[in-house]
Amino acid sequence: MAEPPLIEAHDLTKRYDDFVAVDGIDFAVARGETFGFLGPNGAGKSSTMRMIGAVSPTSGGTLRVLGRDPERDGPAIRERLGVVPQEDNLDLELDVGENLLVYGRFFGLPRDEIRRRSDELLEFVQLADRSDARVDSLSGGMKRRLTIARALINEPELMLLDEPTTGLDPQARHALWDRLYRLKQRGVTLVLTTHYMDEAEQLCDRLVIMDRAKIVAEGSPRELIERFVEREVVELRTGTDGDAPSLDGIGGHVEVLQDRIVIGTDDGDGLVDRVHALGLHPETVLVRRATLEDVFLRLTGRSLID
Repeated sequence: MAEPPLIEAHDLTKRYDDFVAVDGIDFAVARGETFGFLGPNGAGKSSTMRMIGAVSPTSGGTLRVLGRDPERDGPAIRERLGVVPQEDNLDLELDVGENLLVYGRFFGLPRDEIRRRSDELLEFVQLADRSDARVDSLSGGMKRRLTIARALINEPELMLLDEPTTGLDPQARHALWDRLYRLKQRGVTLVLTTHYMDEAEQLCDRLVIMDRAKIVAEGSPRELIERFVEREVVELRTGTDGDAPSLDGIGGHVEVLQDRIVIGTDDGDGLVDRVHALGLHPETVLVRRATLEDVFLRLTGRSLID
C-alpha cells in the first residue's frame, strides 16, 4: 500500500466472557477500496465491524481506524464514519427529508447545510421525488437507499455496511450495487459484510473469509477462486447413490451431496465426456464456471451454523 491503511488490525481479538468471537485476526483496508467480510453466521464478522465502528471495545491486539485508536478516539472516528446497519432503523413517523434532517443534527450540521446535502443525496439515491413521503410508505429497496443517504449526510470517508442488500429483490439489489459503485468512484472507502457471494464478486476489491472466529483466506475474488477451486464445476444429478463411488478421481475435488454430485475440474466438457465413457448417464448435467460461493463452501463447509 502506497499510503497508510485506513483500517489496520493486528492480532485483533474479541471475547464475551469465555466465548471468543474474534480470534487474533490481521487485516488492512486501503483508502478508496471496497473490502468485504464473508463467513457463516457466528464467524465473527459483526463483532469485527462493531470494533471498527468504535462501538465495541477490543479484547486484545491492536486496531487503528482512520489513524486513530477506537477506544481512545471513538467520538472522533464516528464523526467520520457512515454506518448502514443490517436492519433499517429509520423513523417511520417522519418523512424522508425529516429523517435526514434529524440525523444531520446529530453531527451538529446547520439546517441549511443539511437541506443542501439532503437534496444532493436524495438525487444520488434516486429518491428526490419522495422527499415529502412518509417512510412507512416506501418499499424495502427505497428504505435501504434512504438508509444509505442518511449514512452519507456527514460526508464520511469510510462507510460500514452490514448485509446491505439482505431481503431485497434482484432489481433493488442491482440498483443498490450501482449506488455503492458510484460511492467508490467518489473515493469513499467501503467495508461490508454480505451473505451474497455474487455481491462480493461484484463489489469487493479484496475480501477475507472468516470461519470460527478466524480468517481462513484473503485476496481478491478472482485470486481466491484461482487459489482454492478448479476453474469449472460439473454438477451431476444421477437419481441414485450407486454411481457416486465410481466417480472418485475422475476430476478434481468430488463432493457427493444428497441431491447431486459436484466435481471440480479445469475442463468441464471433457469431464462430462469421461462420465459418459464410463457408461454413466446422469439425469441432468450442469457445467459452470467456479464462483466465490464454491470457495466459500470449500473453506467453511456446508453444515448450517445457528
